[in-house]
Amino acid sequence: MGRIILSGVTAYVSTSIDYLIILMLIFSQTRSRKQRLAVYFGDLLGTGILVLSAIILAFILHLVPETWILGLLGIIPVFMGLKLLIKGEEDTDKVVHKTLSSQRSLMINVATITIATCGADNIGIYVPFFVTLSPSALIIVLFTFLVMLTLFFIAGYSLVKVPIIAAILEKYSRWITAAIYILIGLSIMVESGTLAKFVAIF
Repeated sequence: MGRIILSGVTAYVSTSIDYLIILMLIFSQTRSRKQRLAVYFGDLLGTGILVLSAIILAFILHLVPETWILGLLGIIPVFMGLKLLIKGEEDTDKVVHKTLSSQRSLMINVATITIATCGADNIGIYVPFFVTLSPSALIIVLFTFLVMLTLFFIAGYSLVKVPIIAAILEKYSRWITAAIYILIGLSIMVESGTLAKFVAIF
């Protein structure tokens, strides 16, 4: 169980380090407790939609008979990590400012930002990860995600008051995220026997 929780924490952190900076940007434009609650539930809604989409895709992929074939999905996080190292990140500040200025409710705006800025990363990481989990392990991971989302919410609100922390995250989050992506991808391929299959072939 401890290993499953650790894997869930790693998967969540890998897709949310950059989003922590976005949360800090959002919190810099909120004033009341009501607005902060709207940010939390908007984050929860957006993340929930992405996680549900990943679960559906993982369920479909579970129909593939050979486990080592599913392990090929581990190439996706590895590719994403390498791409992040080489090309860097897209500027999400414009997306945040544009969406928050919309006339829709703050909760819907935050959910939209979550999906727009994290969608590709979350689906790319979560689908290969979820494919390797049993139903009971998936439930543990989902609860872990909820706890981590709450902790990141609290961290985003707290860190916005410490500019030097924001600067450090801005500078190094790309490298940390890329490294975790690659490690997750390799872990998926190892646990599913994909790498062993390739070694046996060659």
